Amino acid sequence: MLPSKSHAAVSCAVLAVVLAAPARAQDRAELVKTMDSWYRGAEKRARGQWGIAIADQSGRVLWEVGAREPMVPASTVKVLTTGFARTMLGGDARRPTRVLGQGEVDPQTGDWLGTWALELNGDPTLEREELAGPTLADLAQQLRARGIRRLTGPLQVRSAEGPAEASYPSVWSPKHWGRWFAPLVGSLIVRENAISIAVGPGGKAGAPARIVGEEPRGVGSLVTIRAKTVAGRRSRLALSRRDGGGWVLAGTIGSRALPRRLQAMSHDPRAVLRASWAAALRQAGIDWLPADALSATAPTREVVVLGEVRSPTLDSIAVAVNRKSINLGAEALLRWAGGPERPAELLTEHVRTVTGEESVMLVDGSGLSYDDRVSPFAFVQYLARFPATPAGRNFAALLPANGTGTLWRMRRGLPGAGVVRAKTGTLNEVATLVGYLGRENEVLLFSLMYNGPVPWTARAEQWRLFRMLGARMTPVEMETPVDEGDLLGG
Repeated sequence: MLPSKSHAAVSCAVLAVVLAAPARAQDRAELVKTMDSWYRGAEKRARGQWGIAIADQSGRVLWEVGAREPMVPASTVKVLTTGFARTMLGGDARRPTRVLGQGEVDPQTGDWLGTWALELNGDPTLEREELAGPTLADLAQQLRARGIRRLTGPLQVRSAEGPAEASYPSVWSPKHWGRWFAPLVGSLIVRENAISIAVGPGGKAGAPARIVGEEPRGVGSLVTIRAKTVAGRRSRLALSRRDGGGWVLAGTIGSRALPRRLQAMSHDPRAVLRASWAAALRQAGIDWLPADALSATAPTREVVVLGEVRSPTLDSIAVAVNRKSINLGAEALLRWAGGPERPAELLTEHVRTVTGEESVMLVDGSGLSYDDRVSPFAFVQYLARFPATPAGRNFAALLPANGTGTLWRMRRGLPGAGVVRAKTGTLNEVATLVGYLGRENEVLLFSLMYNGPVPWTARAEQWRLFRMLGARMTPVEMETPVDEGDLLGG
């Protein structure tokens, strides 16, 4: 008698498990042998504290050294922040930026009669069009479409939680404050609180240099130009901070030189916002009279939304944050998900709940603080357990694939893109790497953590390990295919 279809299916499944078991056991024996060999060399070349955990998809540790010891994780904290934000908000959540008003439009003159304000809510993609972020020009065009032709009164800025602000997190080392990777953080964010200008030569030698490009639009009005045009092709330009939220451009640029691009961090985001908003209004054909006195006020009305733009989805932001390791973006996700009062405490509670590890201690969402502590074991437990939660679907897709972003050094020596999905972490004495590794018969979870005096040597050893494992790697399988271009496009 022939077996039924259901019986045959069960038999095939059992046979597959039986056949896979020896192969998996062989793979794991080879893994242990490779790890032993690699670690003997890595430990000698990169003296310091190593913490390593390699686990299967269930979180069962297959190889480890110092796996339970809490260590400084650096930017691998972003993996945990991403999961927390997804849990609290969902992958499709978007962050709004609005113009709020109380009053009415005069149909004869186009004047806005009443009060108005900008509401900024910490969208890290505002004025970042390359990340599909919204712009202030989009907002201004919406006002124009409402018939508004003139605004009167000073710029008022707020957030949904109260005053709009930006400051340096107290848990970050002051020596980092204002550097390109450590900008002001808060609800007041314009182009990641950084500016960029392109400088070209004047018409002849001796003429002032010219600003030929600016990001965000309007920021050139905050730059005092003291740079001069000289003969030749060489340029020596510098952009230094001045009081009032602006900068001074000094030095020289050759009359035959190509434009030079300079960047600086915003030390007064409100001044940048004011200049960018003024430029957006001019572009939309709206006059702004920023006098202290308000325009004639219409009869009291409720506050209405005059214009609104929204960020790309949370998942899209997370992809960019993890791929480029954007500290401001990670802190924005943390505050978005956890609120302004104690977001790091809520993040810590989330990770402890998922992993069962009480030793986890997080004080920020980016990993820039040296006070963060996570063990390698806690990381692999999170990687194993979080994807099984309602918010964890396709979690690996939010991490960079080998050859992209901070994993660009893995573009060679591996069988193809997507065999590794991981996040790096780097500080002065930290080199960490956490994520997923595709193998022929399974997906492995790994946490490679180093705290010590030679982080770049340790990083080279981590890359070496993946080249050693490369022959048996296959792309990490995810529940459904994910087009990362679609994610970045929102």
